[in-house]
Amino acid sequence: MEFRTLGRSGLYVSEIAYGNWLTHGSQIEEDQATACVREALDQGITTFDTADVYARGRAEEVLGRALKGERRESLEVFTKVYWPMGRGKNDSGLSRKHMMEGINASLRRLQMDYVDLYQAHRYDTETPLEETMQAFADIVRAGKAFYIGVSEWTADQIREAKLLADELGISLVSNQPQYSMLWRVIEGAVVPTCQELGIGQVVWSPIAGGVLTGKYQPGSVPPEGSRAAGDDSGTMRFLRDEVLERVAQLEPLAKEVDLSLAGLAVAWVLQNPNVSSAIIGASRPEQVVDNVKAAGVKLDADLMASIDEIILPVAVTDPAETAKSAPQQRP
Repeated sequence: MEFRTLGRSGLYVSEIAYGNWLTHGSQIEEDQATACVREALDQGITTFDTADVYARGRAEEVLGRALKGERRESLEVFTKVYWPMGRGKNDSGLSRKHMMEGINASLRRLQMDYVDLYQAHRYDTETPLEETMQAFADIVRAGKAFYIGVSEWTADQIREAKLLADELGISLVSNQPQYSMLWRVIEGAVVPTCQELGIGQVVWSPIAGGVLTGKYQPGSVPPEGSRAAGDDSGTMRFLRDEVLERVAQLEPLAKEVDLSLAGLAVAWVLQNPNVSSAIIGASRPEQVVDNVKAAGVKLDADLMASIDEIILPVAVTDPAETAKSAPQQRP
């Protein structure tokens, strides 16, 4: 395993992080989830990402139990706040009330005294940013989180938040966006802004919901149990024969560097110097082993150019595509 600093902070994170969206507490049984976490630890992963909303809190609970007994100082544990955790008007968003209640509930579920990174899962247009950042500051000063981050914020939103964080004396060090060969919307504005501000990317869905594994074939029905078979909208976006045919063309390039297609996809996002860590998910321990092979891999300029020649014509690059799915008010 290789390690990188999270933005310009002093916090090191593993290049590959283990995330439990769509798996722990929902898709797989707890013993299988625990096996995946144990394999992640065995492979040198020290960074674990979750959120309160994943399986309505159960994912945090499963992760907390799976990490029980590990030396806490050797781990970097991330969680998030924003999405609804109840039916009340104050059960979502980035108000002081919801954030303070959210961090306390997350720590109870994780069975931890603190998280290393607490993240705003989306931008809240209904709460003054000053209120959100003051709540973050108080959470940090209470020792319940060491650093703060955001997820799927625009470049302008990140810049404004960083200014307030600096004024409050707290460390805004990360953004968590979707990023893959097929989804490149952060490259135009978010990445340059974050590079300027010293903020690192902790990217999710580096294999585009499984599309970049090669398991979906042109003209074929998605495999039973796959995300696409379950009508996952993020995956369905790329389930077009044109895309799948181009993904298949990556196979010989992956073999050149002794990686699977999934490993090549993870290695590709790690070539971006603004990426601090790539989050992988797994329903089986062997998937963790395969993805971790991407750590430390350097793809030369010719290989990167060959990937672009194949994939760029079908990749999403317009930030407006992210805006279409972003909430305009509290859920």
